[in-house]
Amino acid sequence: MTTQRLAPLPLLAMVVLVLCALAATAAVRLTGLDIRQQADAAPVAQRALRFADGEDGSLRVIDDRSGQVLDTVEAGTGGFIRSTMRGLVRERKRQGIGPAMPFELIARADGRLTLIDPATQRRIDLESFGPVNAAVFARLL
Repeated sequence: MTTQRLAPLPLLAMVVLVLCALAATAAVRLTGLDIRQQADAAPVAQRALRFADGEDGSLRVIDDRSGQVLDTVEAGTGGFIRSTMRGLVRERKRQGIGPAMPFELIARADGRLTLIDPATQRRIDLESFGPVNAAVFARLL
């Protein structure tokens, strides 16, 4: 009767993986970190926004209430704002929803910034992408 031995490298990798998982769990428990989503702080500023593509490849950001163009993102620039809006618009198209309803940009008392699509109920906590990217949207308030 022969016994097969596990190769030492894969066995070591499995042990390290289990130990890392245990260490991460212990760290969260011992430090008191809360991994649940925080409740939203009170809004301090809010603006309804529309986004329109220009014929030259630019992206116009429009205040829904006044119709004023707040910003124009020139073609080839504004990667974060373009990719964020592209994802939200893609979800609207997937659900068969048109552009009639504006997006909501909300600044909160705790400094967080949230972009919400009321049509699909998707939300993006913009501070999660770092202060430079969040600032792109913050200046629209």
